[in-house]
Amino acid sequence: MINEIFVLGLAGVYGVLLFWACRSLPGEKWQIACAIPTKKDETGHWQGRNVTYYGIFSANALALSLAMIFMMLGSLRVSAGKTLLFMAPLLLVCIPASSLVARWVEKKPATLTIGGASFVGLILAPWLVLATRAILGDQAGAGLRVLPVMACLTVCYAFGEGLGRLACVSFGCCYGKPISECPALIQKLFGGLAFRFEGHTKKIAYESGWEGRPVLPVQAITSVIYVGTGLLGLYLFLLDYFSAAFYVSLLITGLWRAYSETLRADYRGKGKLSAYQWMALASIPYGVCVGLLFPVHGLLNPPDAELGFLALWNPWVLILLQALWLAILVHSGASKVTASTISFHVVKDKT
Repeated sequence: MINEIFVLGLAGVYGVLLFWACRSLPGEKWQIACAIPTKKDETGHWQGRNVTYYGIFSANALALSLAMIFMMLGSLRVSAGKTLLFMAPLLLVCIPASSLVARWVEKKPATLTIGGASFVGLILAPWLVLATRAILGDQAGAGLRVLPVMACLTVCYAFGEGLGRLACVSFGCCYGKPISECPALIQKLFGGLAFRFEGHTKKIAYESGWEGRPVLPVQAITSVIYVGTGLLGLYLFLLDYFSAAFYVSLLITGLWRAYSETLRADYRGKGKLSAYQWMALASIPYGVCVGLLFPVHGLLNPPDAELGFLALWNPWVLILLQALWLAILVHSGASKVTASTISFHVVKDKT
């Protein structure tokens, strides 16, 4: 029963969050969280570095994904230390890859991609699992099996990417095509749910000039599909169906990633199929090969959600999650494409 309560509870929290996000985040005030004064100019004003809600939501998404990884692997009796031994090199590669892959594809200096980083992670992950087991030894690393770990990672990627799409809504990036340019069926289904972004600093405004124009809410659609996939995959994982959890998460996220690119209007690189679409499509046969190459044999104990919660409720794990949250906020939240001018004054009737 605890599995059902946990999954339904997550679904309820997400539903409330998505409802609020779709109503609020396209608004102008949800792009810049704060501005930090950095240098005074000759007029007496301060130049500011903007910290965006994009960074806050991205940090939330990654921290939640990592928390879910600790919980899910903990349910397999993998200690937090062993999880960290495996995850640390993966994060050290994937976090910079989010910027490097995007720069390579889009030829822009200040851009990020979660899809590209996840593709790099998918390629490396099974071999990092094997390397970690080799370091720990067969007995100490018994809980680290390739297929269960890959199932865990794809499920948590679905959660992270789904929640991370809210960052895109707040910044006005990864935006959909104008509703008026969509096929009739899509217009009928989503015309009343179209996003109208406000603010000249939103990416949709300065890149395409579509401030206030109704566009397909592709970020919200992606968020629903990915988080729904994550919830289904999590439930299958907790029921000991590792192969099903892995293949369901891999197929749905990969196929939707490839198709959803056709619904977007922002620049995705050259070619009939973008590099991101090729990555999404290539991840599916690669993942299937990994699943066939490393089937699960001889797991003595099924996942135990209570053990997973205990693994997560660890002071060092919580400190790590907070540190990672802060690092991602700095990495993705310190805006390079917007700036601010700040002035200060005394409120005389309050002195």
